[in-house]
Amino acid sequence: MLCPRCARDVPDDSVLCCYCGRVLIKRKPAGRRPNGSGTAFKRGSTWSIRVTVAMDVTPDGKLRQVRKEKGGFASKVEAQAYASTLLDESTRKKVKAPTLQHYWDLYEANALTKLSVSKAVAYKGAWKKLRSLSHRAVDSLTVADLSRTVAAETETYYPARDMKNLLSHLFKLAGADGWVSKDLPSYIILPALNEKERRPFTDEEQKALWKLWESGDRRAALPLIMIYTGMMPGELMSLKASMIHLDEQKIIGAGKKTKVRKESPVYLPSTILPVLSACMESSQDGFIGPHYEKPFYIDYYAALEAAGCRRLEPYCCRHTTATALAIDRSIAPQTVQRIMRWSSTRMLDRYAHPDDSDIIAALDGSSTDSVQNSAQTPDAPPP
Repeated sequence: MLCPRCARDVPDDSVLCCYCGRVLIKRKPAGRRPNGSGTAFKRGSTWSIRVTVAMDVTPDGKLRQVRKEKGGFASKVEAQAYASTLLDESTRKKVKAPTLQHYWDLYEANALTKLSVSKAVAYKGAWKKLRSLSHRAVDSLTVADLSRTVAAETETYYPARDMKNLLSHLFKLAGADGWVSKDLPSYIILPALNEKERRPFTDEEQKALWKLWESGDRRAALPLIMIYTGMMPGELMSLKASMIHLDEQKIIGAGKKTKVRKESPVYLPSTILPVLSACMESSQDGFIGPHYEKPFYIDYYAALEAAGCRRLEPYCCRHTTATALAIDRSIAPQTVQRIMRWSSTRMLDRYAHPDDSDIIAALDGSSTDSVQNSAQTPDAPPP
């Protein structure tokens, strides 16, 4: 081999020229590991790995490395192998968790479509009450956040229960994605269940409503129709004259929420037929009464005030129907079930409200229905 500098012959395996000292064989530089593989170093008897996970800007405008370390490895190879894990953990923390709105959209498009109509409506109502949390990332929510929202939106058991159950469904979806590890909604404490929240109208209050109707105040029709038919407020709001069949004493097609109520007719006692007939004659738009919530509730509560009744909510009318049928009239539970359009007679436990006089009368074998013998008069409770 000839030296490129002095052109003298030197041995082939020479690293340097023995005449002029020229380097003949260049050593291959040490290979560099790729970015992100970190630096392994020994600390005591174990190995550690240090990885640059990001670059940050200092207050004076200079770049600095943001590093993470992990130690305790038995060998250098184990330490280097853990570098990718440190990078993955850092990357995951940079990704912001989805919001509660994201999981509601997912739930609404899938699981909600498989629920019954009544349950879907309940959950949609619950979501409206939870909208103040919709923009929050799921991993930032706490038990205190959830509890405060539920307590601020409702004070009664069933709406709070719907909110809690819906949150549980949403947190399960978030948990499946790895954003939460606990079922936080399970720690929400619900209000006490008070089945006596809704009380029936007394006989005196019903008579007062009839007197108001007879005086020409058409607003009294709203509570009277619900008391004597067991209709729900939403059903009465959407009731059209075309649905009423006075000759058959039935309302067809007005049922809402459950399958049973939708498929069952509303039975009409003779007592309420004149009221419905008058409402049909005075209807201007085909509806029996106000078909929007605000005017409906304004007229309803105005009628109660004018009649001197307690400010009982519209659902109390339906409780009045069930109480009159099951307790005042001692109608068979199966018949009450059909009239009320329930799927089970067990609903009687919720809707019928016996008082002390009813219990004593039952023990004595007598009836407490003071107007039972005048069933065809306006003062009679529903049959």
